Amino acid sequence: MARQSISLTEPNDEWLKNQVDKKEYSSKSELVNDLIRQARKQQVQVDWIRAKIEKAEANGFTEDSKEAILAQSKSLLNG
Repeated sequence: MARQSISLTEPNDEWLKNQVDKKEYSSKSELVNDLIRQARKQQVQVDWIRAKIEKAEANGFTEDSKEAILAQSKSLLNG
């Protein structure tokens, strides 16, 4: 596993410490890795939505129903 050294603002460091103190995570590293995983997962959905918008703008309206679009979006969120 790669080791990094980062600087945090005081409020962010306190928040991380509080999460570990509440036993939500065993360490700051575990929490930071979880936050990065969540951000990466969210980026997948943002990229999918952006691609859909760009395709729709280039080709006109989609033939997908709103239910189908919602189902696809939810499946991406649930990974």
